[in-house]
Amino acid sequence: MSKSAASSEVKSKQSQSPLMVAILPSVFLYIAAVVLVFFAREDFAATTQYWEFFIPVVAFISILSGWSQAYAFDRSRFFYLIKQLLHWGALGGLLWLFYDHGIRDALSAEQYNLVQLYLLGLAALIAGLYLDTKMLFFGAFIACCAYLLADPANSAVLTSVGDAFGIENAQDKPMTMIIAAALAAFVANLFVLIAMRGAVMAKRGRTARG
Repeated sequence: MSKSAASSEVKSKQSQSPLMVAILPSVFLYIAAVVLVFFAREDFAATTQYWEFFIPVVAFISILSGWSQAYAFDRSRFFYLIKQLLHWGALGGLLWLFYDHGIRDALSAEQYNLVQLYLLGLAALIAGLYLDTKMLFFGAFIACCAYLLADPANSAVLTSVGDAFGIENAQDKPMTMIIAAALAAFVANLFVLIAMRGAVMAKRGRTARG
C-alpha cells in the first residue's frame, strides 16, 4: 500500500466517530422502548404522554442514524433530509388529526396508545425500507411489543419465539421475551451500522485517492 493510500485510509478512520459513540443513539432507543413497555404492562393508560414524547425522539434518531447511509449510497443528503422530515411529519400530522377531529377522545387511553404504537412501528418499518435500514429492526420490535400489549393474556405466540431463543415457558415470561427481542433487534442493528461505517470508510478512501 502506498503512503498516500495509507494516509487517506487513516484520515477516513479518524473522520468517523468512535463505534461506541455511534451506537449510543440505538442503545438509548432500545432501552427507552423496553422501559416504556415495562411501564405500559403495569399501567398502559398512564403511558400516553410518554409515547407522545417518544415518537419525536425516534424520528430525530432516525434522521441522524440514516445520514451515513445516504452518503454511502451516493444519495443527496438534502433530499434525504426532506424525505425524513416528510415521512415523520406525516406521522405527526396524522396523530394531530386524531386529536383535532376528536378521534383521540373517542378512544380509551389504552386504545389510543395501541394506535400510536402500531403507527410508530409501521412508520419505522417503512423508514427502514427506503431511508435507514436499521429502523427496519426497530419497527419490527415495536410492532411485536404492540401486539403483546394489545392482549397481555394472549401470549401463546411467545412459545414458538421462546423455542427459537431456547427459553422455556416463554409464555409466562413476556418481559424476558421482550428484552430478548430487543437484544436480537439491536444486534441486527449493530451489524448494519458496522457495515455502513465500512461502506463510508471505503468511499472516503476512494474519494481521497481519486
